[in-house]
Amino acid sequence: MINVVGAGFAGVEAAWALASRGQNVRLYEMRPRRMTPAHTTHYFAELVCSNSFKSKLATSPAGQLKAEMTALGSIVLATALEHEVPAGEALGVDRDLFGASITRKLEEHPLIEVCREEFTVEMAQAAIDQGDITILATGPLTSPELSGWLAKLTGREHLYFYDAVSPTVEAASLDRSIVFAQSRYDKGEGDDYLNCPFNKENYEAFVAALVSAERAPIHAFEAGGVRGEVEVGEGYALPTGESTEERFLEKIKYFAGCTPIEAIAEKGARSLAFGNFKPVGLIDPRTGRRPWAALQLRPENKEKTLYSLVACQTRLKWGEQRRIFRMVPGLESAEFVRYGVIHRNTYIEAPKALSENLEMRDVPGLFIAGQLTGVEGYVESAAMGIYTGLAVLAKNQGREFPRPPRASAYGSLISHLQDDTEREFAPMNINWGLFPDPEEPTRDKGVKRAKKLEAAQAGFTQWRTALDD
Repeated sequence: MINVVGAGFAGVEAAWALASRGQNVRLYEMRPRRMTPAHTTHYFAELVCSNSFKSKLATSPAGQLKAEMTALGSIVLATALEHEVPAGEALGVDRDLFGASITRKLEEHPLIEVCREEFTVEMAQAAIDQGDITILATGPLTSPELSGWLAKLTGREHLYFYDAVSPTVEAASLDRSIVFAQSRYDKGEGDDYLNCPFNKENYEAFVAALVSAERAPIHAFEAGGVRGEVEVGEGYALPTGESTEERFLEKIKYFAGCTPIEAIAEKGARSLAFGNFKPVGLIDPRTGRRPWAALQLRPENKEKTLYSLVACQTRLKWGEQRRIFRMVPGLESAEFVRYGVIHRNTYIEAPKALSENLEMRDVPGLFIAGQLTGVEGYVESAAMGIYTGLAVLAKNQGREFPRPPRASAYGSLISHLQDDTEREFAPMNINWGLFPDPEEPTRDKGVKRAKKLEAAQAGFTQWRTALDD
């Protein structure tokens, strides 16, 4: 019997992938006996935010991922199509009909035993001791007790309880006539960092826009507390007696060592120039002088197709981020693949803790699926559920699990989860920057993306053949 813990998008896909291939599965879901602050129903795969599964365009990154998932038998996407509602180019669904349908399908499957109870730490440890395979798919709001247990297994430094990351942009969208490569005082490799140089005028305009911009609200369940050495929430209760925002940001500062860039800017017009954006040790090749201030960009992957904005963690609304960060010299046409966020989100530092099959390196038989792995979004979480289910199937059958080719959508996500580039590891949606650049370089964005898509399709066909062998 294989244990699947959590009936969110990843859990239902993992259970379905296994059961539809002849494996017995025990699926644990604690709702409705124990609810989370984000869920309101007992349905499996409940949509807690948007009711959209991203673009329906086959030529988009999400479209390619969904094509690969569909070919592997995704129950989430099949059910979504049955209950689709008008949503423009996006795949939108009726929340209740979708949730009720997917719940019924799993409950009625003869090889899936549904257990409406909480999978406790004692049960998890017993499964490991007995050599049972367990897939943990409990998501970003994993219970305090299970979070604490997981932190002890991984080492506290490899488990995150908050997303506190900067925006990420496509390298191809940077204006290289302005952005220049240089590490401070020329230490390290010459292209370790890219730099966006400000003069006094555009720096002051950027700061003024930053401090007056709209900020995203803090949700109640994001303001947790501390138990012992591991942050595990306070039974999901709001703190009392002080500002929720102040308490939350203080906690973020304590755990993640960061402060929102807009909060720093509020301390004074030159606070960024003397802090995050200090220009010391840098020379703008256009002027031969040190810039007034400089925003640095750090590679997010080995191929250097993605760059993050260093020390730009922010709570600004996404539209505001796009508007304001495009005021930075060299980022006027920046393509954002991820916006900065500061919110509660439990996930593992996958490159250090997980194998390429999403099995815990130090705990054989314990697999991680969904958002816990370090992906973000309904579709990506579901995709990792299918992937983990297939990996467990191979392990159960005593055969090697073939890694998806790098060019495929699956290969691009797994590459992100296995990329050990020195960085602050953060969850990522599927995006063009994760796909490898074509062998023949081109400056035409449309041609480049078409070649990436062609390579992804060919790569997935190759992988599916290997899976069927």
